[in-house]
Amino acid sequence: MLKLAKTSLLAVAVMATSVVASDILVTVNGKNITKQDAQAFVAASAPQANFMNLTPAEKKMVTDRLVEKVLFTELAAQEGIDKKPEFKRNMEKIKDELLVNMWMKTQMDNAIVSDSEAKAFYEKNAAKFMEPASMHARHILVENEKDAQDIIDTLKTLKGEALKAKFIELAKVKSTGPSAKNGGDLGTFTKGQMVPEFSKAVWALEDGQITTKPVKTQFGYHVIYLETKSEAKPTAYETVKDKIITSLKQQQFTAKITEVAKELKRKAKIVDMSSDVNATKK
Repeated sequence: MLKLAKTSLLAVAVMATSVVASDILVTVNGKNITKQDAQAFVAASAPQANFMNLTPAEKKMVTDRLVEKVLFTELAAQEGIDKKPEFKRNMEKIKDELLVNMWMKTQMDNAIVSDSEAKAFYEKNAAKFMEPASMHARHILVENEKDAQDIIDTLKTLKGEALKAKFIELAKVKSTGPSAKNGGDLGTFTKGQMVPEFSKAVWALEDGQITTKPVKTQFGYHVIYLETKSEAKPTAYETVKDKIITSLKQQQFTAKITEVAKELKRKAKIVDMSSDVNATKK
């Protein structure tokens, strides 16, 4: 279930777009609540979420909150909340914040990173985009070394699919580990994810091999079967392209904002009153 936080009036502001009949979800005292309103509400709590992809129950919950927002707004106005000085002061603050936020968004939207720039960054920083070496392995965990060695002796004459099938069979029957029900399957992992003794033993194997001696760890004695080993390799450019472009845009945006802030401060008349206050206190 999508969790939706309490949202301010600004967070649920209507998106600037023309409204057609098919966009209207419900009307409340003559006021339309649209799909755009619902999307803005959802995005305020979960930026990647899409209102149209929610379950019917989630959509109803969002719509109910928006209906309540309209009704509470009307009630607050009827009780004269918008006439209070505090409300007007806060509206000025919100106005300033909204103005700055929209200006910032415009600067971010204006940042442009070409595909060639992104590709150049990818190639220059190839080490940052490496998929680490990984392994897919199974194991049989027992309490004592003799039981582990007996399992190895049973398996050592087998090869290929026969070895794998027998290993899975024994894992289900003899392994004391939680992976026993899955034939000892540990899934895919990288170096450092397993305890040192286990890691050293499994990384020394080749695809389709088992350990020829029991591997002792703090958990007991292991017999390990290596399914596949994948060496470290570069992540495909297309996989990370969007992230690179976003990162470069952010860098471009940050540099521009820093420069603009510096220039605005240079031109502005800024009087630091804190030093005068401190001097008076002395």
